[in-house]
Amino acid sequence: MKTIIISDSTFESIKDQLGQDESIDISSLEELVGKKIFVRTVTYHIVGEVTKVLGQLVFLKNASWIADSGRFADFIKKGEANEVEPVGDWFINFASVVDGGFFKHALPHSQK
Repeated sequence: MKTIIISDSTFESIKDQLGQDESIDISSLEELVGKKIFVRTVTYHIVGEVTKVLGQLVFLKNASWIADSGRFADFIKKGEANEVEPVGDWFINFASVVDGGFFKHALPHSQK
């Protein structure tokens, strides 16, 4: 196996051509810093970029409440939601997270 190191911007521009997702090994919440995530808590869904982790609190920037994702598989694949409410900086208590994943699209910035 051979490894090629490329910049994040290059990876973003060619990842669809590679036919596979980036492999990310996460063994602690701190390793989420710098990653865009989508999570479903017990009461709402939110997307944003992780900036800091303090215990179970995960801080996001450019966060948006996803009021209506539409067809879920389409939302995960394309990153387009029916209803979006930008909230800016936000934090989540990860004890309330039901599930989630990495968000591989541009974060929404407009209310929809």
